[in-house]
Amino acid sequence: MPHKTRTTIAALLAISALSLTACGGGSDTEESGLAMVNEGTLTVCSNVPFKPFEYEVDGEFTGFDIELTREIAKGMGLEHEVQNVGFDGLQSGTVLAARQCDLIAAAMSITDERAEKLAFSDPYYDSPQTLLVPADSSIASLDDLAGKKVGVQQGTTGESYTRDNAADAEIMSFQTDAELFQALQAGNIDAVIQDEAVNIDHTEDGKFKISGTFATGESYGFAMKKEGSEELVTAVNEQLAALRENGKYQELHDQFFTK
Repeated sequence: MPHKTRTTIAALLAISALSLTACGGGSDTEESGLAMVNEGTLTVCSNVPFKPFEYEVDGEFTGFDIELTREIAKGMGLEHEVQNVGFDGLQSGTVLAARQCDLIAAAMSITDERAEKLAFSDPYYDSPQTLLVPADSSIASLDDLAGKKVGVQQGTTGESYTRDNAADAEIMSFQTDAELFQALQAGNIDAVIQDEAVNIDHTEDGKFKISGTFATGESYGFAMKKEGSEELVTAVNEQLAALRENGKYQELHDQFFTK
């Protein structure tokens, strides 16, 4: 009986050692107590398209947010999966409460209001608001928007800023950046107010220009559940710091942002 007991203990220790070996080499999700929506995967919710942060190429999601979270997942020893959902479901935290994803990566500005219902990572990108107009437009300031049709994306800080600072304009909300820009192209609106990097992308063919920049002190963060995601927030911040230190963050930044 004692021999059998020693054999059983030895077997259990061997199994334990194998388990620890399998977890080694970069993934500490088990030890840190991380419970992912899908085991072994960092599931990311985003709102596509919002180029250059999130968009599709040949049916695959890419962009600064997407590739940055892909690197974060890799550093945590996890697979990476992206789900495209509406922005309202992101900023409200509904997708997190429903366990649809672990993390939101959608060029989302950190605000006091959002921080009441979401936990944010350290900031990873600073962005002012900008005014996008046709190249031949004379609109160059908020005052010039009086009586004009101004497009914004619903639920964004760009919408909030516009409603607070361009009260004399006719403000029109759109669900996505794609719909917003199409309305500008069609002449259905006179201007767009939204984040700088996204508007810059719309100036590439020379038909549109950024005629005004508004410093709002906004920074983007990755969002997670308000309660119960403390270990995940810490892990994400550790990976962000590592990516800045090893140069990968700058590499991705240079890849997606050109002026």
